[in-house]
Amino acid sequence: MRNPENVLISLIKHSNKKDYKYERLYRLLYNEEMYLIAYQNIYSNDGSMTKGTDHKTVDGMSMERIRKIILSLKDESYQPNPARRTYIPKKNGKMRPLGIPSFDDKLLQEVIRMILEAIYEGYFEHTSHGFRPNRSCHTALTKIQKTFTGVKWFIEGDIKGFFDNINHNTLINILSERIKDERFLRLIRKFLNAGYMEDWTFHNTYSGTPQGGIISPILANIYLDKFDKYVSEYIKNFNRGERRKRTTEYRKNEVSLRNARSALKNAADDTEKQKAIALIRRLEKERVNIPHSDPMDKDYARLFYVRYADDWLCGVIGSKDDCKRIKEDFKNFLYEKLQLELSEEKTFITNAQKSAKFLSFEIRVRQSNLSKRDKIGRLVRNYTGRVVLEVSSDVIKKRLIEAGAMKFIYQNGKEIWKPQAIYRLKDCDDLEILDWYNSKIRGFYNYYCIANNSSLINSYKYILEYSMYKTYGTKYRTSIHKIINKFRYGKDFAVKFTNSKGVECVRVFYNQGFKRQEKAFYPNEDEIQCDIKYFSSTSLIDRLKAGKCEICGSTDMPIEIHHVHRLKDLQGKSFWETLMIARQRKTLALCRECHKKLHCGKLD
Repeated sequence: MRNPENVLISLIKHSNKKDYKYERLYRLLYNEEMYLIAYQNIYSNDGSMTKGTDHKTVDGMSMERIRKIILSLKDESYQPNPARRTYIPKKNGKMRPLGIPSFDDKLLQEVIRMILEAIYEGYFEHTSHGFRPNRSCHTALTKIQKTFTGVKWFIEGDIKGFFDNINHNTLINILSERIKDERFLRLIRKFLNAGYMEDWTFHNTYSGTPQGGIISPILANIYLDKFDKYVSEYIKNFNRGERRKRTTEYRKNEVSLRNARSALKNAADDTEKQKAIALIRRLEKERVNIPHSDPMDKDYARLFYVRYADDWLCGVIGSKDDCKRIKEDFKNFLYEKLQLELSEEKTFITNAQKSAKFLSFEIRVRQSNLSKRDKIGRLVRNYTGRVVLEVSSDVIKKRLIEAGAMKFIYQNGKEIWKPQAIYRLKDCDDLEILDWYNSKIRGFYNYYCIANNSSLINSYKYILEYSMYKTYGTKYRTSIHKIINKFRYGKDFAVKFTNSKGVECVRVFYNQGFKRQEKAFYPNEDEIQCDIKYFSSTSLIDRLKAGKCEICGSTDMPIEIHHVHRLKDLQGKSFWETLMIARQRKTLALCRECHKKLHCGKLD
């Protein structure tokens, strides 16, 4: 049986070869080791303990379960279960449908995802940032800030109901361009056509991929890679000219400066030198206010593009008519080639001096005549044309309202933000309340720390801080002033507690400021790079393969892995609970008999 690492590396070797055809992929699904790696990747996800339509979860994972999947794949009798449909709220107030697959389907989907990622990762365009290894919202935003310098227009793009409108036939045709294995493609089509259950009623799926499925993000990227490649070719044809024409005023200023510097070099005495220096300084200050090049130069144009999932942003150096033409061309390509529709509600052409919205940031191009000396002493405009990323007060307001930490009061026609207690937290202990508020602040700052106006997050912290005081005040039925005095720790607000080792510790309310960061504190990648994620050492697989029960000590027995959702849910009243708590593991390797006893409440 081939090592999964060697299998995936052999696929990756040909990933960047556009004309390479992959064959005999289906037989890779017979490799038990691939399923063990997939199990290692997904067992700790919160959704692993969520029941699918077959009422099974990750609990009871065994080698027999894997072999059963492989046997059904060999005779092609494997049939995915319908996904269980549920809904989560969207930002606009509507509900987003999610499909929750059964765990066996998740396991097989993870194996397929690993194979597809190895095949396509080197083939994708660099402009795509969603759901890819070592890429995230932050990499997309950083790319915009570095490459969109000097753009005049933004085109904000959004595909209407993207995940629900992916055409199955088109997707299979796109996959077949690189994959020459009909059985593998038939299996993917089975997942696409598996349907979903809602209110105990089965519904067929004739288009789309279920949001919540493990293979949905990679399939979505494969589908939209066609658009990325079209845009890449479009940019080559759209771009024209090497540089803009310089304005007449700027050229005159340059000539005058050159003459003044020559006069300084050839000055006969100090008086002539001082006159030349004064002239140079005056001309440099004048140059700062003179446009370097003609912004309406029709012989120069540039187009930039970044995509994250179904949201994309273009930066255009050109006219508004160019933007309208680009938007129309993109709209036609998506409709004719991919059977997708641009959302007119969310697709805008915006002047770059105003703000475009992308990934919850406001993006604009700075116009400023502020100047500074460069390395060789020249006075230059170093700020104009640069892309600015900003967090808006509307985003802060929305997050605070969603958290329940703020309400509005209107006085003299003005909107006043007022902190309020979060009553659902009043029954938590002191440390849990503090940790909840700290996590809100740190999470918000970690995402928006790359914003140029990150100091605005102070207003977010201020509201949460006084909301926290009011929450404690509600808990202890006292005033804010008394709460502050009660929990004061030097200049900070803190909660004292005793850890599991009996040591007294102090947890302080966030006090580290909101300085802008060049990079986020944490990588925030949507996917971890495969060679780190797939092949890191783990005891879970070894315990599953060892065939030894961790309770009764039986050997050479089929092992099932017992899973719990959270360790803190265990009471420690039985030996097996004490064992899991002591080892700080949410898993326990048991023989079938012990596992049955555990679920029947008969295992001491």
